[in-house]
Amino acid sequence: MEFELERVGVHESVDTVFPATELSAYLSVLPADVDVIGDDDIAARDAVITLDHRDAFLEVEWVHSIQSGVDRFPFDEFDANDVILTNSAGIHGRTVGETVAGYLLAFSRRLHEYVTNGTDRRWEKPGWDDAFTLPGTSACVLGTGTLGGGVADVLGALGVRVTGVRRSADPVPGFEEVFATEDLLEAVADADFVVVTLPLTNETDGLVDADVFDAMDAEAYLVNVGRGQVVDQDALVDALETGSIAGAALDVFETEPLSPESPLWEIDDVIVTPHCAAFTEDYFRDVGDLVRENVDRLEAGEAFHNRVV
Repeated sequence: MEFELERVGVHESVDTVFPATELSAYLSVLPADVDVIGDDDIAARDAVITLDHRDAFLEVEWVHSIQSGVDRFPFDEFDANDVILTNSAGIHGRTVGETVAGYLLAFSRRLHEYVTNGTDRRWEKPGWDDAFTLPGTSACVLGTGTLGGGVADVLGALGVRVTGVRRSADPVPGFEEVFATEDLLEAVADADFVVVTLPLTNETDGLVDADVFDAMDAEAYLVNVGRGQVVDQDALVDALETGSIAGAALDVFETEPLSPESPLWEIDDVIVTPHCAAFTEDYFRDVGDLVRENVDRLEAGEAFHNRVV
């Protein structure tokens, strides 16, 4: 598909992640006018860079998501209206990997307890056998794409044995063993940490359910940096409250922001972060580089990188 790119809008919704003005300035080198826009300005643009979806995007030529997950965009409607959709897959591996490593280090070294104790001004040491080290532990990563690969790279460097789960059991670099999704319960059974990096699809919706928690070791932890709906949140709460698993670190939830009434806030050994695992001061530059590449591809008549629709 070819079109003349003259006006690019950076939608104000990206302010949730980084200042839209920073990305707009970074893209000022493009052979097109680039500015920050609100909902009323969408129709006057050829392309829009955004976090959220708007129905008005069906009137533009190209939409770029600053996230890799694009489940909030209506693929069929984009296709029917000849709207190109690209995403930011490939830029979040290291940042998410380091965040997951931070969760694991918090659990192993009890750092989250010290933060809570410090807030309450309590001088309290952990039990003599509460803390442990990561070398020799194992992590089963559900999803072996960019995010899962980033997690495997960072955890592997910390001495963690990393296995993966994907559609097929074909080997993937960075993972010592790979299981097919149909063998999920076997895959998680011996893991000290189960890390979810999966996008939301019909196949992954509710994939991590009560059966998975029952299969996990009682001393194991769940980490979710994929999509909230991949994990059955009610089943997770039940597993935590009954001691079926030891704890959880959660960056994504079925409904965001997480309700103040959610029991997850009060359960011991649960770390809650506000969907920010991929945040970094370079986020807008990483997104901008993808947009620049695709503008170059458009001018050269080449296929878009990371095209979803």
